[in-house]
Amino acid sequence: MQEPLTQTPYQRLGGEEVLRELVERFYGYMDTLPEAAPIRAMHADDLSGAKSKLFKFLSGWLGGPDLFMQEFGHPRLRARHFPFSIGVPERDQWLLCMRKALDDIPMDGPFREALYEALARTAHHMINREDR
Repeated sequence: MQEPLTQTPYQRLGGEEVLRELVERFYGYMDTLPEAAPIRAMHADDLSGAKSKLFKFLSGWLGGPDLFMQEFGHPRLRARHFPFSIGVPERDQWLLCMRKALDDIPMDGPFREALYEALARTAHHMINREDR
């Protein structure tokens, strides 16, 4: 059988092991950066559930196994985040943690930037509050 000519972002990132590391680092930054304290406060004290859900979501979102969909159904990200007040500051805090986590994972620069930009678009879509 012939190998596919293109890899999914999931494969390009490094698959399950690297994705788990990315999620661990992301929540590590959320847990420790003072700038991320407001979004950390939106989460349970125990981050294991959030880590599991983010890993499962990102797995499918990146073209790997669609674990989130199999367990929870359609992600409906905006609806699932609607109970939380998310404005530009919260989006930026989330992106700060993700930027730092991505920077910790070895990958080529253009891929890192494309991945970050896609995540930034998704994070922007979660905004449900206008800051005045």
